[in-house]
Amino acid sequence: MASFAGAARFLLLTVLGFYGNHPSTADAASASPVSGWRSDLDWAALTSKLSSSASLIDTSYDDYADECMPEFSEPSPTNHALIDQPSGMCLPHLFLGWETSWPRPSENGHMNQTLDQAMQDLVDNPPVTDLERWISDPTNPSLDLPYKVLFPVVASDVVAAVNFAKEHGLEISVKNSGHSYQGASSKKDTLLLNMNRFTHYAPTGIMDCDATILDTTVAEDLSNQPCLLSFAKGKSSTIRVGGGENFDKVYRAVIAVNEAEGYKYHIVGGAAGTVSPMGWTWQGGLPGTMGGRLYGLGVDQVVQVEMVLPNGVHVKFGPTEWEDASADGFTVPRTKVVSGVCRSNPDEQDEEKWIWESCPEDFDIDFNDLYFAVRGGGGGTWGVVTSVLLQLHDYLPYTVYLFNTPPTEECSAITTQFAEFKAKYMSAPSLLNVTKEHSFACGSPNVLILTMCYGEEDFMQAWTRFLDLNSLTDKVACLRKVLQENNEGVMQTPKGYAEMALMGDDARFPGKVLDDPPPSPVIGFPFAFVLVPQSWLDESEENMKTVLETVAGTASAAPYNAFGGAAASASDQANALSQAHRDAAFMVPLFVTADEEANFWGNLFPEMFDISDKTNFPPVFGSNHAGFLTTGPLKEDWTKPCPREWTFEERGEKCISFQEAIYGTERLARLEAIKKAVDPHFIFNCANCVGNNLPEASKSQDDESSPAAAEPVSETQSDEPSGASSVSSFAAAISAIAIYVLINNII
Repeated sequence: MASFAGAARFLLLTVLGFYGNHPSTADAASASPVSGWRSDLDWAALTSKLSSSASLIDTSYDDYADECMPEFSEPSPTNHALIDQPSGMCLPHLFLGWETSWPRPSENGHMNQTLDQAMQDLVDNPPVTDLERWISDPTNPSLDLPYKVLFPVVASDVVAAVNFAKEHGLEISVKNSGHSYQGASSKKDTLLLNMNRFTHYAPTGIMDCDATILDTTVAEDLSNQPCLLSFAKGKSSTIRVGGGENFDKVYRAVIAVNEAEGYKYHIVGGAAGTVSPMGWTWQGGLPGTMGGRLYGLGVDQVVQVEMVLPNGVHVKFGPTEWEDASADGFTVPRTKVVSGVCRSNPDEQDEEKWIWESCPEDFDIDFNDLYFAVRGGGGGTWGVVTSVLLQLHDYLPYTVYLFNTPPTEECSAITTQFAEFKAKYMSAPSLLNVTKEHSFACGSPNVLILTMCYGEEDFMQAWTRFLDLNSLTDKVACLRKVLQENNEGVMQTPKGYAEMALMGDDARFPGKVLDDPPPSPVIGFPFAFVLVPQSWLDESEENMKTVLETVAGTASAAPYNAFGGAAASASDQANALSQAHRDAAFMVPLFVTADEEANFWGNLFPEMFDISDKTNFPPVFGSNHAGFLTTGPLKEDWTKPCPREWTFEERGEKCISFQEAIYGTERLARLEAIKKAVDPHFIFNCANCVGNNLPEASKSQDDESSPAAAEPVSETQSDEPSGASSVSSFAAAISAIAIYVLINNII
């Protein structure tokens, strides 16, 4: 498989060498866009409605060049350095600042250019001189940067911004940290809401529920709804997270309480400290590092949502009626009714004075549809989430294992055998005489060497048995448990993933949760990752071998193990995440080159997925980290890849879209109908988001289509692990090794 990571590294060391010679701010100013985007509008009217701490600023290409580009030339670049830059424009991958993450100049978003050309520029043979010129040019028509940025601090700031945009026909883009492989958090000719300075709720946001409310009904203002739902799930604590907080802030808030009160809380989240619980959750949320196979995916952690809708109304909503679904194999109740309330004093900045009441009669948003769409239907397209209440779980002991770290020739020689062992432990545990319960306790991102377990497991014991069966008993030490020395000199396992990641911080940003992946010019992988069905793996051991052989030798292509167990059973059956996520054994990248892509669609795809209904393309790809070049096969023949020599315009017309390949035909149709109902003017129209690829005519507010009925939920589950997730970049492998090296006392 081609090394996209290698191309990214090449660009990092060559193209960005130009930075010292890029046009100075003074030189570039003459060529930059006119200061003050949409200067014809009365921006002072918006400013007058903002809180005193909010900030509305003009930005330009120069800000991107001066504030953001230097970090990509650092020996150890980090998104922690990019997030707080004054302009709010920085992105974790440099090329995200250009349409389709491709700096080649284009007047029409690369519609008349081909995928072959993009692969040449970004992967196969980067034209360094041309790239330097393109990136240095502030007049490059492919630039995709917003030139007006608002930093809201309280919800009334967001309300004011959305109402202003609605009044003047503006589009809004939304960003926390910008971790969007599809490029959804930056767009030219939009008002960018950078949420990074928004109110932080997590430090004081943990709420322990009072059992005395168990005999009560849901209050009209939904104040007790989170706890009633939590109790129904067998839980008793939640945490409120602000729309601008990332996992670094949230994890450190939970750690602080655990250290003060004794370890009792566990939160499900992502691997990177700089990733936001917002975008991560709304795409699905793949907790390979945080026990997702025990507790469910990111969408399954949501208890209540608070957001500002495209109509400018500040709402909060969540399930208010549910029913037991254990007879169907689910571990959480099935959501039956979702209710919401509207804030009747949206201009009030003091949260203590907020008034939540029934929504007015002319409010025509269906909260059942909205709750469905937000959870799994992607971020940035349904409105602006100002806070979310997430489920907390009981703390369980944490164990992390590293294979062949630091690497040795002896252990490297059995990498293939370890890959087989790990895949079987995660997705076919019975072959190793491992119980499903022990299997579900462990998971990992797409990093072969790294495995993380919570509670009772037998990963090391199973490894020993596997080696015995394969006459490799002298290789037991190739797998090691990560330990650290505490103040008393006793060796112990880190308390949790976040605590371990904090050990790997550097002198530049001490005390922050590890950033992964680190900034790079190009996104770590341009295509999407396939959700390999558990049922297909169950058919034959040869199927697992086929997958492992396909990804062998690619450091970032190991299976992403966040599936199975609660990744399937913890669904409330009222979210937009595709059934393919719930039914997956793991997720892997199965193609980069044209030959690999042809093999997948022509051979593996028809075996893995049911394609008997030619009117209903099945969901195939994971939504988290779906690459910016993702496309399905030909519409007229699903066993043929979309030709790479076609222009992007032709590919858009004749091939299965980015969205359809992720959600499937039926679920995408429902999401698009909800989109038109919630945001009829498409104020939120981010790249590759639901509705973004609709023809302009179909976006008309006069379209009377209504959200389609929910697809039937599968009533049975496989007796083997099933589930879903996404994948982190190749940098995770480097991060795992870095953690190992940085901990001084590992045995």
